[in-house]
Amino acid sequence: MIALLRPDSAIPLADRLPKLRGRVTPNAPLSAITWFAVGGPAEVLVRPADEEDLATLLAALPPEVPVTVIGVGSNLLVRDGGVPGVVLRLGKGFATITTDGTQVTAGAAALDLNTALTAGDAGIAGLEFLSGVPGTIGGALRMNAGAYGGDMAQVLVEARALDRKGNRRTATLTEMGLTYRHSDAPADWIFTGARMQGREADPKTIGQHLAEIRANREASQPIRAKTGGSTFKNPPGQKAWELIDKAGCRGLRLGGAQVSEKHTNFLINTGDATAAEIEALGEEVRRRVLETSGVSLDWEIKRIGVSAGEGA
Repeated sequence: MIALLRPDSAIPLADRLPKLRGRVTPNAPLSAITWFAVGGPAEVLVRPADEEDLATLLAALPPEVPVTVIGVGSNLLVRDGGVPGVVLRLGKGFATITTDGTQVTAGAAALDLNTALTAGDAGIAGLEFLSGVPGTIGGALRMNAGAYGGDMAQVLVEARALDRKGNRRTATLTEMGLTYRHSDAPADWIFTGARMQGREADPKTIGQHLAEIRANREASQPIRAKTGGSTFKNPPGQKAWELIDKAGCRGLRLGGAQVSEKHTNFLINTGDATAAEIEALGEEVRRRVLETSGVSLDWEIKRIGVSAGEGA
């Protein structure tokens, strides 16, 4: 169990937060809301009601208290010791999706899939790639998420965020500095939404493209397993899965963690893995790929929190 007492106060962190309209849960389990289904608790999990609620929290929160944002927990590995400080999970107050002409505006908690489907229903093409990204718009902004030939850099018009002090910020595509699986946006920004540009097309044609992406994912990825999606970024001009396969890692196991037999750039929890086993397996894959190909793979999955024992 993660310690609730901060070194600078005898009062639990949850009791020192401002009064919010959203939910505040001390020592909240995170394994139940992450796709890997592993990891320790959040010291305090906050689900703000809306942007105003979030701004109130951030403005009152002492700067030394860490703030970590999670979406639906798809591209995330929470370490076994849990996550100190405040963990933010934006909910339905940040999940609205609207269309205007060929533009789509979506809150940071809107599912990428739902954003793509809403755009398709409105006859807006160009956002279908989002249906292949298992996350939210907030995460897509942070890492310039992409799949099937598209990414946020191709469609973003403007991003909205709050900074660590609760001030509202906006950034254009140029200001976001989006490159492969990366954004230049300040690390302390908490994205609240995005405006994206598509193009007019027949909804039936868009629907066919969405169906093709869905079929491709189901055929090539272990989407029904406990996984975090693509584990490593593709090196320039190469595919991570091919390098992993050539290194003999297909099906490699460590405790309850395994390299997927179906897609080698996916790590899976076979049922009883710990976060430490999943991370260690990932590092072993990186070691073998470096040894066999000379390529150092970079993690795409975000790893947060502390190891077991550190948070107690």
